[in-house]
Amino acid sequence: MIFSDKDIKQIKNHGLSPESVNRQIDMFINGFPTLNIVKPATSDDGVMQCSDSDCQKYINMYEDYEMGHRIVKFVPASGAATRMFKDLFDFISTNMPNRISRTTVENIEKFAFWDELEPYVPQNASDMNIVQCLVTNSGLNYGNYPKGLIEFHKYPDGSVRTPVEEHLSEGAQYAKSVDNNVNIHFTVSPEHRDGFETLINRVLAQYDSKYGMKFNVSVSEQKSSTDTIALKMDKTPFRNPDGSLLFRPAGHGALIENLNDIDADLIFIKNIDNVSVESMRADTVKYKKVLGGILIDIQKQIFKIIEYINTMENHTDIDKVHDFVTSKLGVKLDQKLSMAEYVNLLNRPLRVCGVVKNNGDQGGGPFWVRDETSGITSLQIVESSQISPESKQILADSEYFNPVDIVCGIKNFKRVKFDLREYIDENTGFISEKSKNGASLLALERPGLWNGAMAKWNTVFVAVPADTFTPVKVVTDLLLPPHQTK
Repeated sequence: MIFSDKDIKQIKNHGLSPESVNRQIDMFINGFPTLNIVKPATSDDGVMQCSDSDCQKYINMYEDYEMGHRIVKFVPASGAATRMFKDLFDFISTNMPNRISRTTVENIEKFAFWDELEPYVPQNASDMNIVQCLVTNSGLNYGNYPKGLIEFHKYPDGSVRTPVEEHLSEGAQYAKSVDNNVNIHFTVSPEHRDGFETLINRVLAQYDSKYGMKFNVSVSEQKSSTDTIALKMDKTPFRNPDGSLLFRPAGHGALIENLNDIDADLIFIKNIDNVSVESMRADTVKYKKVLGGILIDIQKQIFKIIEYINTMENHTDIDKVHDFVTSKLGVKLDQKLSMAEYVNLLNRPLRVCGVVKNNGDQGGGPFWVRDETSGITSLQIVESSQISPESKQILADSEYFNPVDIVCGIKNFKRVKFDLREYIDENTGFISEKSKNGASLLALERPGLWNGAMAKWNTVFVAVPADTFTPVKVVTDLLLPPHQTK
């Protein structure tokens, strides 16, 4: 694609280059290869099970570790609440009630946001009035809010919390660092940054006092240099009315850049909407510490092996190294490797991922995936879009689901931070159809944060209880026990 001088100036101002944009266009034209899925990770092969004694051992490890190291909780929070209220918008546009709209109106006073909503609702309001006051600018305008700023939970003392505040509360329970600090980082969209910062500044002193800790809260935006060009349906560049190229955020995979900017010994990742009220959080706190302890334990073993290999002239324990790599790091090898190759496999970022039993949830899951180039089969989080049609039955047979419950070790055996951008599989991603001003367009999403963007990390999957996964996908999820207090 040959760009005009005006195009090139816009591209460079966006932090991109004409060459990188042309590579994006090639991806639109050629598509992405599907993954070679070998089989799902199961309880017997790929998903670690922890007994009560195992859990306590790892909790002890984590609690010994946390007060002497820098720990950060990383929360992707740029998602809008549009899908959360989709059924309510459908009701408004069609004037036809649906199950979600009926349930919402029938239980409207049970929602934490009722006290804020009530002044907008006229006397003798119809169902339509109530819904419009909730999601449009005739009232709270929640349909245009990010999830992080919506009032999720109401407590018996009358206090109300947003997901942002619940993540502060959670962080105090399992993410303490040196000097009793709690470090939390939210990634937000540019248009809502002021809203997040206003809320954080308003409540921070209150949470410092409530938990007796120092909260260090930061926010960042997805970088414009990770955006991707949009194409028309004929795969030529989509242009705005003023003739400029249209660039779009490239999905949550672009957040690997934000994650890469964080310097920490251990990072927890959890989505903004996956929070519960405090009284329902025991297993969440327990298993966060378990996952952290497992990471610490495996990381220590990795460091010890690498240091052993680097200091010994004659390596006689290659069998032990091979056994560790294949039994602990989610890797299957066709043959034994050289010590240098084992070091290359060991010396990578490490993630320990909690997975829950699959009850028909839509989303990614843990699978064994084979890389034909290297001959290595490894554990990966795989989305349905990455699986070929002929392999869809493997997806249907999967035992576990990915709830985005991840702990990351991002430093090497010398305690130097990895450059996480070196461990991305650029051949993963997908193309979707969107619209702009009523016109259809093709959008390119980069490798997802927990699949393609972490494809070359070492991965450990651990079974965790289902009650650690309490997302709010639709507004009526807020009526479920994890989001209600008595």
